[in-house]
Amino acid sequence: MSVSAEFLRSQIDYTAWASALLLNAATALTNEDLARDFQTADRSVVGTLAHIFAADRIWLARLSGVPAPDFTNGADGSLAALQSSWPIVLEGWKCWAATLTDDEAAAQFAYVDTKGRPWEQPLWQIVQHVINHGTHHRGQVSGFLRSMGHTPPVTDLHHYYRQRASSARLTS
Repeated sequence: MSVSAEFLRSQIDYTAWASALLLNAATALTNEDLARDFQTADRSVVGTLAHIFAADRIWLARLSGVPAPDFTNGADGSLAALQSSWPIVLEGWKCWAATLTDDEAAAQFAYVDTKGRPWEQPLWQIVQHVINHGTHHRGQVSGFLRSMGHTPPVTDLHHYYRQRASSARLTS
């Protein structure tokens, strides 16, 4: 099985859209709410957003053939840092995918994980992992927002498709 480069581009666009919505929603929170400990692996809204960002950044570096940064660092732990850095990474994903071909998407990709272990798998599987990873953790943040009495943005994939179709009709 394989998926097309165009499908991967649409999924990368979706994850950028959904992450931006959630990052924007976080701006309505107080510093206390951003740091509230939900007893999850990444603890808080800002911690979970930083985790998604770090994964997006490290996978983009791997796929782009540049040295991967540390997974996270102290600077990633603030909303201001995420607002500044994450859009650049998300745009980097779109640029990386812009010239991706179906053959490249299906090809094996070799990389070394953060523990120094070598791996190889089809590139499309890696991209799908990044998308799925972000969706999972955005769902956690949405739950955190609800538990604090906030309405999270709608980030469902079908809502993204509907919004894109509506925008396309308006511009044609």
